[in-house]
Amino acid sequence: MKDILSSFDNCVLLGNGLTSWMCSLGIVIASYLVLKLAFRIAENQIYVLSAKTTAFVDNIIVAVLRSTRGWFQVILALWIGSRILDRSGYNGLIDLSLLLAATLQVALWANRAVTAYIEYFSAAQREENPGSISAVQGLSFIVRLTIWSVAILFTVDNLGYDVNALVAGLGIGGVAIALAIQNILSDLFASLSILLDKPFVVGDFIIVGDLLGVVERIGIKTTRLKSLSGEQLVFSNADLLNSRIRNFKRMKERRVSFTFGVLYQTTPEQLEAIPPMIQKLIGEIENTRFDRAHFKSFGASSYDFEVVYYIGTPDYNEYMDIQQAINLGICRKFEEMNVEFAYPPRTIYMNQVNN
Repeated sequence: MKDILSSFDNCVLLGNGLTSWMCSLGIVIASYLVLKLAFRIAENQIYVLSAKTTAFVDNIIVAVLRSTRGWFQVILALWIGSRILDRSGYNGLIDLSLLLAATLQVALWANRAVTAYIEYFSAAQREENPGSISAVQGLSFIVRLTIWSVAILFTVDNLGYDVNALVAGLGIGGVAIALAIQNILSDLFASLSILLDKPFVVGDFIIVGDLLGVVERIGIKTTRLKSLSGEQLVFSNADLLNSRIRNFKRMKERRVSFTFGVLYQTTPEQLEAIPPMIQKLIGEIENTRFDRAHFKSFGASSYDFEVVYYIGTPDYNEYMDIQQAINLGICRKFEEMNVEFAYPPRTIYMNQVNN
């Protein structure tokens, strides 16, 4: 037996005897199996934990672990097994191989983490805010581009090439590209601002300048509204954020103010009875809160009244229904009270001409 081992040691391959190579191979196989088992146990344990919690971080970790490539585990096992060998002639090559494999695997992990988050975000926002999905996907493209750019530069640098000139070239090229597509980038970052700050979301009724409508979609470059008359309004995201936006969906209460006038023939007693009548009328309508009603001023052709009340909903149709009910109620009460609305007077002067 000793003679056999001695003959193995006398057979040298790349500076190491066959005994050393066999031990190294055993370590490689054992290391690969241990790594495979360790990743599998970690994946299963975190998967079981994620089923018991609502946090999305656990799901992302599981997705990242599942993206571990078999070739990375093989290269890592080979590197571990090579530690007992004499690597004087090729030590740098083995370490470089592991470094490049680790760089590629880390990039794959990061890329999978971004993908998993996009999937989680899309599922969570599909009903509530579907327009934000496209904006996050646009941001994910930039993140992925950054991940792979860093991985490539790190790889090129470790291969012995000078990356300073490459980085400088990429910087100049990046500036040129940014200048060429600055409007697109402006809209993209405006889209991200809308996503993060949420001045409005899909379904909100907003007014921008003299245009108004319901938000249908928030895209990477544009936001689209459906106007009350049915046509689609398209706004650039950058222009939209530079405008003053009135978001009626965020109203907790709608304040309503309206005026009307009655004839100058109305008696003081009738004038005095009008505010309490209006207060009672508004108080009887559901989802309204009376604020005030006053004999405001003497108009050119009428006694002018001003009424203010609140509606506990931002819905425009409900507001119009309530205002209509108030107007009809005032008309009926005025008929009972023998009070007439004022109208602009017209005086006609006639001169008789004698022939």
